[in-house]
Amino acid sequence: MGHRLAELIEQYEVPGAALAYWHRGELHEFAAGVLNRDTGVEVTTDSLFQIGSVTKVWTATQLMILAEQGRLTLDTPVIELLPEFKVADPEVTRQVTVRHLLSHTSGIDGDLFLDTGRGDDCVERYLEACATLAQNHPLGATQSYCNSGFIIAGRIVERLTGQVWDQALREQILDPLGLTHTWTLPEDVIRFRAATGHVEGGATTPVWGLMRSCGPAGLINARPADVVAFGRAHLEGRLLKDPAVMWEPQVAIPDPHALGSHWGVGWILDEWSGHKVVSHGGNTIGQHAMLWVVPDTGTVVAVSANGGHSGAFTHAVATELFAELDGLVVRPRLAPPAEPVRIDPARYTGVYERVGARITITDGGGELTLRMEATGALAALQEPQELALVPVDDVTFVARRPGDPDWLSAVFYELPDGSPYLHLGVRATPKKESA
Repeated sequence: MGHRLAELIEQYEVPGAALAYWHRGELHEFAAGVLNRDTGVEVTTDSLFQIGSVTKVWTATQLMILAEQGRLTLDTPVIELLPEFKVADPEVTRQVTVRHLLSHTSGIDGDLFLDTGRGDDCVERYLEACATLAQNHPLGATQSYCNSGFIIAGRIVERLTGQVWDQALREQILDPLGLTHTWTLPEDVIRFRAATGHVEGGATTPVWGLMRSCGPAGLINARPADVVAFGRAHLEGRLLKDPAVMWEPQVAIPDPHALGSHWGVGWILDEWSGHKVVSHGGNTIGQHAMLWVVPDTGTVVAVSANGGHSGAFTHAVATELFAELDGLVVRPRLAPPAEPVRIDPARYTGVYERVGARITITDGGGELTLRMEATGALAALQEPQELALVPVDDVTFVARRPGDPDWLSAVFYELPDGSPYLHLGVRATPKKESA
């Protein structure tokens, strides 16, 4: 795979990448490209990349360790663990549970990226700011990706362990597994060969990483071999007595074409060639990572990249590698149908909005256009984009960014109460205005 990794990063314009996989009792590691185009420092197998939201599985595991110790259950209300917890809806404040947080079904608006400082109280202060968060959807009604929920989950870890999240992570997972190349804070990461992200056009990012308050949702930096070791620990029961509890489906993902068919407890669930696959992906500012685990073959794969068409790149790596190792056919990316599909544009047009994003669907003579605008703290880092929506069927559409080899999928659907939603990027966005 070594030569293919180098070929694939060139094909997908990725500055640098590292790959590790465990198969039939052996660890394999590969690296290609550069960590930073400005410095030209080469990627090595022990280089640290930001793994982004793959961190969420680690945070979920921390809570499950505490659950096995009898400190909580998945159905414990958050307010019993954090009496000061509050969101805008008083009923949600009373009823939301740990299970809701870890399966992205809380409905709490999930993309509050708030810098609450570098101090050890940053997650605690973030929790205070959640008091104004409104509902993206009714509690438990659907799945919508919720960074806020995992930061709240990280605060539960802090309360029950009496430690800041970073230190609890070290004592619960990193030290027991001997993970020497997994860190969360930049002052630790800088002691190693560390990747810098690259944005569109190949320039290095203006900001190296996210704010510390987002730690439990996405601040782990690690070499792929350490991420593989974490995945193996789940397979081998070295962190949890019954890790399969985390692989039980909790909710169907309205758009099953993006990452998987269901969400478990922390993990994303799918099936390839009749085999269960548990996974998670992560994106930070210019960096991307993926972790896949196939329980019945014992194969674990982790790959990280620092820019370019990184999503298409990691999907290509998985497609080739799992076919070679286990004979599995990875779920292909959805693409436009061979024959055009007729639709009524008026059914879809309007403004869909949630915290952090505004999506406007307009009709241009029978062809739909999607305009995505970032709002809030990350707006300055993301330019608005307009994409043509191509129908696959009467609810499913695909779109492609200019120059991107991959298609994005989007699903229009309704909640049980009839409320219209758009599911895009594993997030449910409610329709606020009709055209």
